[in-house]
Amino acid sequence: MTRPTKLRRPAVCPPSRPRVTRLAVPAGYEFFDHTADLGVRVHAPDLAGLVAPATQALYAAIGELKSRRPGRRRRFELAGSDPAGLLRDFLAELLLIFERDQEILLDPEVRRFDDRTLVVEGRLSPLDPETSILDREVKAITYHGLEVRQDHGQWQATFIVDI
Repeated sequence: MTRPTKLRRPAVCPPSRPRVTRLAVPAGYEFFDHTADLGVRVHAPDLAGLVAPATQALYAAIGELKSRRPGRRRRFELAGSDPAGLLRDFLAELLLIFERDQEILLDPEVRRFDDRTLVVEGRLSPLDPETSILDREVKAITYHGLEVRQDHGQWQATFIVDI
């Protein structure tokens, strides 16, 4: 009597996973055309990292802005219901200060940024009208196309400036 042979299943190897390499991409911004307005797309490794390039992009949309002297410390505290709205409100406040007081925010430091709160500290410095170049009048930061999202470990904000 022969003993039945057990069939051996071939060893199953787990499917190989593609190796994901995360590159540290520095924060930055880019402009894109949007009808009669100007679109801005900002990216950063984390949510708080969106604030500085968004600030730079706002000022770059206006022109090449230079400050006269170091300036005074200022704390911005905003409350809201989502990060996109908070970022938009922060930029709108910077635009108001620029228009009303001819001051720009230097070295913004984010103290807190979550779904409901944005706290930023920095130096408001007087604009130097002799060395600054004003290219456009930015009228507002609109709600149209406003978005903050995380994509593949990178944060991205999109907003439109009304020019």
